[in-house]
Amino acid sequence: MTDKDYVAKLENVIKQMLTPLKDIPFNLVIESLTGKKVIPFDFKNPEDGEILNVLKKVAVRAGQEINKNGIESKRPNEVGNYIEAFVKGAMQQYDLSPDVPAGITGKKKATGYPDIIFFFKDEPYYLECKTYNLENISTTQRSFYFSPSDDFKVIYDTHHFILSYEMVLDGRNGDKNIYRCKHYKILSLESLSLDVKYEFNSDNQRMYSGKDGTIILDEGEVR
Repeated sequence: MTDKDYVAKLENVIKQMLTPLKDIPFNLVIESLTGKKVIPFDFKNPEDGEILNVLKKVAVRAGQEINKNGIESKRPNEVGNYIEAFVKGAMQQYDLSPDVPAGITGKKKATGYPDIIFFFKDEPYYLECKTYNLENISTTQRSFYFSPSDDFKVIYDTHHFILSYEMVLDGRNGDKNIYRCKHYKILSLESLSLDVKYEFNSDNQRMYSGKDGTIILDEGEVR
């Protein structure tokens, strides 16, 4: 094989690696990554009906607390960062013992999917908090994502839920907008279709060491 043929095959392999995967069911992804099953929601199951009823109460209670003072934020896409605390507060009022999920090591991690683990009749459930507005709800804007991890925060066979609020602009306070919620949606995730898009990445050590990556052309002090 000539060097030219080798380079051409290598380029072809990289192109194949970068081809996005489309419409992979959420439940298959979770089971592949963790070995845990995403249990489908069953409207005919009385236990599932009870869980849904208490989540409805949580959604309304959290929404009412949000609307008392509103959420102040300069950017609409940062509003979702504040929702989780209100949801946890409402869950505590209904004895759902909300907590930060832990991976197989037992270490709790605030970042990454899912946001919350809660317990109903001593059984664990996962919940992710989201926001949306009517302008983007029908667009292809990326709104749900997660990355594989050596200590992924899914360690139970259970339901996976999303609680999402429609947020509306309702005034200003100084340089910040005030947002309140108008509507909520409770979603079950098992059949959500996902896309995978690979990326190349590096790190600071390779970026700035001048050894395994970039070539330092010049540097100096700024006085």
